Amino acid sequence: MSDFPEFEVIPAVDVQDGEVVQLVGGERGTGKRYGDPVAAAERWIEAGARTLHLVDLDGAFEGKRVNADAIESVVESVPDDTGLQLGGGIRTAEGARELLDMGLDRVILGTAAVESPEIVAEIDETHPGSVVVSLDAKDGEVVVSGWTEGTGLDPAAAAARYEELGVGAILFTNVDVEGQLEGIDREAVASVVEAVDVPVIASGGVASVDDVVALKAAGAAAVVVGTALYEGEFTLREAQNAADER
Repeated sequence: MSDFPEFEVIPAVDVQDGEVVQLVGGERGTGKRYGDPVAAAERWIEAGARTLHLVDLDGAFEGKRVNADAIESVVESVPDDTGLQLGGGIRTAEGARELLDMGLDRVILGTAAVESPEIVAEIDETHPGSVVVSLDAKDGEVVVSGWTEGTGLDPAAAAARYEELGVGAILFTNVDVEGQLEGIDREAVASVVEAVDVPVIASGGVASVDDVVALKAAGAAAVVVGTALYEGEFTLREAQNAADER
């Protein structure tokens, strides 16, 4: 289920200490809390979400899954036809397969994919097209370990490398603008889109419906939105409708 037949606006359900949190610039401790993850998931589905973007934030920082119970509660509570993708703390092919068998459609690998690119091909063997590689860029280079370590990799070149390994999609997050409601970096997204044929999911900095439309125009297959939706800058339906009309 890695293809996005139509452009999608995907709400983020980022979980820290069992609660929904939106970080600013990827910095731990900057988050604003938005309550129970299951309630958030149900709210977004009621608002028309076709896919949910789940992140175990503690897992991303600590290198192991921390909020497994909260995430599993979300998986159990949503309708079967809801697309679910999860990132944060997934470090092994075996762990990824367990999640996919539990009912997730896509697993998002960041640090693990950068440190061991072959993990993408390993998971793809048993669950074709289910791996999303998360390329988080800060100052134009891919960063890992909860956005704390630079890798020297160019995001577009890295995306092309993972496409060869069988990745189902690329999640491209611009950490410089993450959670700040100050707008997107369209050119950075377009450069990754141009480098691959697989879908590119954009994330980071969306502050307005215009940003959503601009990301679609840049070639993104979907956009993950967090803070702007939680803060009521626009509704999910407004964003999806605007994108559908363009």
